[in-house]
Amino acid sequence: MKAIKNFEYPEKLVPVFKKAKRLEWLTIAYVISTAFFIFLTMGNSQAMKTALLEDLLSLTPAISFQIASKIFMKSPNTDFPYGYHRVVNIAFLCSALALFSVGTFLVIDSSHTLIMAEHATIGTVVVFGRQVWLGYLMIAALLWGTFPAIILGRIKLPLAEKLHEKNLYTDAKMNKADWMTSSAAIFGVFGIGMGWWWADAVAALAISVDILHDGYTNLKQAVFDLMDQVPKTVNRQKRDPLIEEIKEVLAGREWISDFAIRLRDEGHVYIGEGFVVPAGEENLTQLIEELAQAVQALDWRIQEFVIMPVKELPKKEKA
Repeated sequence: MKAIKNFEYPEKLVPVFKKAKRLEWLTIAYVISTAFFIFLTMGNSQAMKTALLEDLLSLTPAISFQIASKIFMKSPNTDFPYGYHRVVNIAFLCSALALFSVGTFLVIDSSHTLIMAEHATIGTVVVFGRQVWLGYLMIAALLWGTFPAIILGRIKLPLAEKLHEKNLYTDAKMNKADWMTSSAAIFGVFGIGMGWWWADAVAALAISVDILHDGYTNLKQAVFDLMDQVPKTVNRQKRDPLIEEIKEVLAGREWISDFAIRLRDEGHVYIGEGFVVPAGEENLTQLIEELAQAVQALDWRIQEFVIMPVKELPKKEKA
């Protein structure tokens, strides 16, 4: 059995991948520090508690990325002839599930607080011998969870697109959830200080819809990727334009009278087949090899593309 060739990023993307890894280590350290400060200052604030849980869950994409990056470049072998690329899909599934879980928890927990009309209070603490309203410390901790998260998320998005890294893209979305949660929690703390008991829960509920939507969208795509759906783009999750480029290459060969292709997502890379109906048999082997090389030269993500000559194509298989 022929194993898939070893995977390596193109030379121009190696620095991008290394930068992404550094960013994810930085994210892990940053999120842990944010969770620690929130834990020290949360009191009995509902928004602060949800922010803490959200921070802990938001570690999942960064940790999943680091684990997957240690595995997916391993060489194919007898047991895994296609290599270990699908560990990236598994990491994407874990990240999407974490994002979806955050949104679900926020909806349920905040709604429960509003229905039960729970009144949160924020007391005072002694700092350097002085009485200080705990809300000020809460806001300071939440601000630390806001601005760095915005910056990290914005830096990761273009890297995710270049690397075709859906897990990294989901982590950028998780950073968005981080700063939205912190911002809403700040509003909630101010609201409690103003005597609005409902502000805390409303603030947490307000952000849940957007987070839940992102989580659902990514979770659905992660499951579809594992089911070998037609490859989708990282950012907008639309049909990858690369599919049409492959079809154009096959359509441009005069020696092919009809064809159909299949392409599946294997983490960062694509593996596919082209079924062609030759117009003749002269130099067929050489023509097939040249065509396979031409398709694989289209994009670094095409890890392998096998050309299979057939007599005819079923109607449902035609491109």
